[in-house]
Amino acid sequence: MLVFILRRLLATIPVLILVAVVVFAILRLSPGDPAAIMAGDAATAEHIQQIRQVMGLDQPLIKQFFLWTGRLLQGDFGTSLMSGVPVSQLIGQRMEPSLSVAVLTLLFTLIVAIPLGILAAWKQGRLLDRMVMGFSVLGFSVPVFVTGYLLIWVFALELDWFKVQGYTPLSSGFWPFLHRLILPSLALSTIYVALIARITRTSVIEVMGEDFIRTARAKGLGETGVLLGHALRNAAVPIATIIGVGIALLISGVVVTESVFNIPGLGRLVVEAVLARDYPVIQGLTLFFAFVYVFINLIVDCAYTLFDPRIRY
Repeated sequence: MLVFILRRLLATIPVLILVAVVVFAILRLSPGDPAAIMAGDAATAEHIQQIRQVMGLDQPLIKQFFLWTGRLLQGDFGTSLMSGVPVSQLIGQRMEPSLSVAVLTLLFTLIVAIPLGILAAWKQGRLLDRMVMGFSVLGFSVPVFVTGYLLIWVFALELDWFKVQGYTPLSSGFWPFLHRLILPSLALSTIYVALIARITRTSVIEVMGEDFIRTARAKGLGETGVLLGHALRNAAVPIATIIGVGIALLISGVVVTESVFNIPGLGRLVVEAVLARDYPVIQGLTLFFAFVYVFINLIVDCAYTLFDPRIRY
């Protein structure tokens, strides 16, 4: 197992290097000049050139890249061009809202999706199964921002149960903190409920046709015991795998959700950095998200090889 983990860790290095090269190239070759943005509309060409020299943007691209990667190896993600704050500090400041939304979304997803998938498999071909599959199609089809605006319209504007936008930190109290996160987490969880419910249904249906399920029924075990004690346990590996992939995909969903609900998290920071063409922040966030994605997939792979006896490493 240790050898497998080491191999997977080594395999992540080329991935992160490739991400760094692609992000650096795209940002530098795209139109727009961050020095001109910082200088303002009334700035002269000499003033813009001075800013470019201070920021190092007048250097050749290769030199800029190696200077940036050299700082990365020292744990320095750079400094924001707009605020002058280190990128690592900005990430730390924005971590709580994004992590809170992601955790609550995951809880909503697991509480709803797995029971729905089990019930759909149990009632295969019946009305309940069709309803769950219809919800899955709808969940995949409707974008997160549309779901978010619908929730805001119904529960915030019409019913006045929730605030329209914003975020309350956990230090201000648990209920105000939770109250602000319910709508964004519900909006973000829709697509993941649809995904995990469908995978759970498919996995349980496959297991329900195995011989040990028929043996359990022949011994007089009730349907609940068959579903939970035998079918779900043996169908858990693909379900756990897709949950891990879903956690990694939350990264893209958080960007949209935080923009809709005006939550000052990492997703909102991405939007602000892109609009301001803040190269260090965009690069640092992209590498951070890539590391999180790779790390979660590493955990999923290790769990898969650990619990599936058919895998040898």
